[in-house]
Amino acid sequence: MDYLGLFILLMLLCFQWTTAPAAEEVTWTYTGLVGQSEWSQYFPDCGGTSQSPVDVVTTQTKFDPSLIPLTPLGYSQHGNKPFTLYNNGHTVVIDLPDWMGLGGLPWLFTAVQMHLHWGSGGPSHGGSEHTINGLSADAEIHVVHYNSELYPNVSTAMTQSDGLAVLGILIVTGEETNLAFNNILNYLSRIRHADQKVSIPAFDIQSLLPKDLGRYYRYNGSLTTPPCYQSVIWTLFNERVQISKAQLLKIETILYTSKAKDPDRMLLQDNYRATQPLNHRVVFASFTAESGKELSSGEVTAIVIGVMCGCVGLAVIIRFIVKTIRMKGPEKAKEKKQDMALNSTSEAEKKEEPSPSPQTEP
Repeated sequence: MDYLGLFILLMLLCFQWTTAPAAEEVTWTYTGLVGQSEWSQYFPDCGGTSQSPVDVVTTQTKFDPSLIPLTPLGYSQHGNKPFTLYNNGHTVVIDLPDWMGLGGLPWLFTAVQMHLHWGSGGPSHGGSEHTINGLSADAEIHVVHYNSELYPNVSTAMTQSDGLAVLGILIVTGEETNLAFNNILNYLSRIRHADQKVSIPAFDIQSLLPKDLGRYYRYNGSLTTPPCYQSVIWTLFNERVQISKAQLLKIETILYTSKAKDPDRMLLQDNYRATQPLNHRVVFASFTAESGKELSSGEVTAIVIGVMCGCVGLAVIIRFIVKTIRMKGPEKAKEKKQDMALNSTSEAEKKEEPSPSPQTEP
């Protein structure tokens, strides 16, 4: 009986093992049956305590003077070899050549790829993965590097706590077109469906980055997609990059998560993960609150308009004062003449009055 029970137990375990899907075979999505709320069931690291993205509360960051400006290595030296641009069903990816790297970190990191996250233009107005003080941007770029000083390749490095370094660039929209982004956007129509690839002319990757690489936030986190390995040194730049509204709309509406042969087409939208708990992690800042404070375009416009209005108002006041002074000058002269005339008349009247006759005493 004991052997029979053991046999049945072994059979059940074998059945469970053969029917349970392997994590790497699971097709995950951002919503649905294997959406981000279920990732940890298939990818255990997604339920870890050092997950990304996070909300950066600027008043709770800690200034770290040892955080020096990052140095892109070879970003502008793209050569003549074209880049590969592809749609992996989750995002649009550009493979980066291994001569590109990143300095300013404890180790040398070699570039691997870059990709984007965006929203759908809906009421939530989300799109970026990281948020600042609870506010999201319209989109976000990630430039992925691996620790080539300690590990032979990205596959090995991504499982180590110090294996990856990812740059996070927040994207906002404005009126002006960002020509650098057209190096990507002009070719999206060729990779509309999942698994499609296209070779594009190489271009200056640094042109996609903010100009100020010295002010940023730094924390230890994870990949923001399965398998969510907690192996990333994150750098989130303080300065945003601007693209036009038309450029963002193109990103949000041109790509599909479905393959070309699939009967139903599903737009690739809202491919960003919700922010994760910090769990006592510290977000460091390379700048103090005073030095890191930047004015938005709206604030700059308001200041300029205020200064102009102030100058106009001051000019009006000065003109009024000058005009008043000029008007009062002739009036005073006129009054003076009138006073002189009155005085002259008074003196003349006094002279014309007869002198009183002398009187004798009785």
